[in-house]
Amino acid sequence: MESPRSPEAEIGHRVEDLWEVAEPQLSPSEKLNSCFEDIPVASFPRTHPSQVIEIPSDASLAETVEILSKNKILSAPIRNVEAPEDASWMDKYIGIVEFAGIAMWLLSQSDAAVNGTVGSGPGSPVSSLVSRLGSFTFRRTSSGRLETATDSESDEAASVGGSFFETLTSSEFYKNTKVGDISGSFRWAPFLALQTSDTFLTMLLLLSKYRMKSLPVVEVGGDKIENIITQSSVVHMLAECVGLSWFENWGKGVGGLPVMDTSGANAIGNISIRDVQYLLTAPKIYKEHRSITTKDFLSAVRHHLQEQREASPLLHDVITCKKDDTIKDIILKLDSEKIHRIYVVDDKGNTEGVITLRDIISKLVHEPRHYFGDFFDGVVPLPANSTV
Repeated sequence: MESPRSPEAEIGHRVEDLWEVAEPQLSPSEKLNSCFEDIPVASFPRTHPSQVIEIPSDASLAETVEILSKNKILSAPIRNVEAPEDASWMDKYIGIVEFAGIAMWLLSQSDAAVNGTVGSGPGSPVSSLVSRLGSFTFRRTSSGRLETATDSESDEAASVGGSFFETLTSSEFYKNTKVGDISGSFRWAPFLALQTSDTFLTMLLLLSKYRMKSLPVVEVGGDKIENIITQSSVVHMLAECVGLSWFENWGKGVGGLPVMDTSGANAIGNISIRDVQYLLTAPKIYKEHRSITTKDFLSAVRHHLQEQREASPLLHDVITCKKDDTIKDIILKLDSEKIHRIYVVDDKGNTEGVITLRDIISKLVHEPRHYFGDFFDGVVPLPANSTV
């Protein structure tokens, strides 16, 4: 008896059926576009309700970081606590928050406070933060590295150190600032949601060409998030499609994937957006470092993870592939290792480039002319004062 198919495999077979009846004159790329245009987003496997995490707008930055870290997620929608119970999703959700966004916002605010470009009256949280940080200034070195210096330090002052983030994350400013108050400062601020009637083609284009990392899904006229679709979940779906003729036809080689040039012979580790959380959740682990180079950060976080007995891709060797590997091989590696990028190496192990989840998804579909029309109308625009 045939074993039950996973929900992701069911989608693959649905694409297969559509592929077989597609117009024969269409190119493989046009066929895939046509197939994904005929499948509604409502068909995508649902995230378990308990896994749809929301951040209340009155949560502090400290509480927000704790929620993201505890649930092992990179981002979450911000729910407006002042919206009435029967409010539509458009009024209920005001943005998306990420670890990286919080870290960048804190850095920009502390820099602005020191330079007097934000309000910081006596006794205010910002003023208190400035007094605790001392006279930090930010500058670029000749190599382009961002550094902080105090009045008492020499010109050889170190780059942003662990004590800097420890001071930030223990400040009243960090503990009392509400995430809802700064949601407009994030470059991920717009709450861009898919409706269940939207198509897979729309979803795949947003996750690739438009660089969205995750997409909430809502019912037309509904008041809650029904699902959240991520780049990782799409690649997992593709991994479940291995063996189907449309997939094998599409995934024959890596040649069509963009491979970004990188400098340096060998990759010694990989730091992702997920790892930025350790600047906020465990700044004490590198507070003795006078500076935090990427190598120091990697070493400190690995040591912390080993002490805490936490599983993480950071503890493993860098995952690599060769130029002659197939897209199928790469998808299976990305999915099994739960990573967002893979490095392309030559026969000597020298790094030649990198391939990301977004690169994989972008090869599935292309955007038809004028496809989105007024789709983005009504989405909160990037604020003029946004710094991240």
